[in-house]
Amino acid sequence: MSTDRLTTGISGLDAVLSGGYVPSRAYLVRGGPGTGKTTLGWHFLTTGTANGEAVLFITLGEPVEQLRKGAAMQGFDISKVTFLDLSPSSEFFAEVQTYDIFTPAEVEREPTTQRIVEQVEQLKPQRIFIDAMTQFRYLSTDTFQFRKQALSFLRFLVEQGATVLFSSESSAEAPDDDLQFMSDAVINLDFTHQERTLSVSKFRGSDFRSGYHSIRLTNTGMAVFPRLIPQTFERSFTVETIPSGIPEIDEMLHGGLERGTITIISGPSGVGKSTLGLQFMKEAAGRGERSVIYSFEESQETLLRRAEAVNIPVRTMLKRGTLAVVQMEPLHYTPDEFANLVRQEVEEQQAQIVMLDSMSSYRLSVRGEDLVTHIHALGKYLQNMGVTVLLINEVASITGDFRVTEAGISYLADNIVFLRYLEVRGELRRAIGVLKKRMTDFEKTLREFEISRYGIKVGKPWTQLRGILGGVPELIKDDQNNS
Repeated sequence: MSTDRLTTGISGLDAVLSGGYVPSRAYLVRGGPGTGKTTLGWHFLTTGTANGEAVLFITLGEPVEQLRKGAAMQGFDISKVTFLDLSPSSEFFAEVQTYDIFTPAEVEREPTTQRIVEQVEQLKPQRIFIDAMTQFRYLSTDTFQFRKQALSFLRFLVEQGATVLFSSESSAEAPDDDLQFMSDAVINLDFTHQERTLSVSKFRGSDFRSGYHSIRLTNTGMAVFPRLIPQTFERSFTVETIPSGIPEIDEMLHGGLERGTITIISGPSGVGKSTLGLQFMKEAAGRGERSVIYSFEESQETLLRRAEAVNIPVRTMLKRGTLAVVQMEPLHYTPDEFANLVRQEVEEQQAQIVMLDSMSSYRLSVRGEDLVTHIHALGKYLQNMGVTVLLINEVASITGDFRVTEAGISYLADNIVFLRYLEVRGELRRAIGVLKKRMTDFEKTLREFEISRYGIKVGKPWTQLRGILGGVPELIKDDQNNS
């Protein structure tokens, strides 16, 4: 973060603004009712008071007492915030007859302006929040006068050494294009389709992170989750092979999976995809490395019991910190929020293997957006950080025509390992095969894949069968060892 920036009080917004606000400028935050404009202002002001700065809240709509109650509910310490209350009082209605001769604009403008000038010159605030600037329109006789007065007002505040954040209640009926032209930066808050987003459409003299970023309003304020830009992250690592600990699987993969690669493990329900991923994590735990599973389908307890039933000591791994299991509710998190959780595991907990189980459930968190875009950004970020990625992909067909993925993400994979059911002599069996491996060659034959209480067992190559990918293999030679 640049040292000549003022923090917004929200780490995610600082990232979007390339470090925060540039001092002594005017910033517009616009959005409809309930989008979080005042909350953004509270973060801005209370961060200033925490740094020993003088701050001023100018309210033209909501009375101060109501603002105080709202701030207290979100846990903001506003004890050092100075208020200038220009909101209409209850006496305004009783004295409305005084406007019979003069228009409200002519009566109110001069005393309002004088109060602002006096307060600013006396306090000399370093941060000012005005909520909402659009109320000044009603103190002007026409649009031209409003633009002239608003621009001179903002210039006066900035020349006094203040950084100004002002809100606008934008709508189709009352556009605020003029305020956007006056401001040095424009922050847009939206609440559509039950999803809150933030975007920046203008920032003079500074770069910023474009696009829509997820936000969440909580009882502690606002959290911003910037959209993941993978090329901005990089960590040096050694490209080395990560074995599974099962000789036959490592033989199929010519040693194992490479660090910093993306592997799709594909197959129908119940075939053993997650168990195979856990096997790589079990081996990583023996090296003292940390792995994390994001489970969008199973509860943590169900996953732990199932893993222990096949001789994978997950509870011991959890206790030692070499494994984390995070149960995800896909409809609760946006892709940006989820990416933020993954970043914390990688950057703070040094996770070396990340498994997403599964892609079909992760799709729900995208909520109609393009799944490929989000998983591409997350996968490339993890690759840049040297993390081995396991994507569990469930296909609908149990047998029949072979399909690796139905989500269009196979191009992302450095490796594709598939599991499928077969019918051999009237018995349902499992097979494992490798379809793709970018870094090395791989075994082209399929093998039988079994899961027992002792763990995973993989047989010799099935060289005497054909039609395996169709799900109903044909025996070429009656060889008990191969059938």
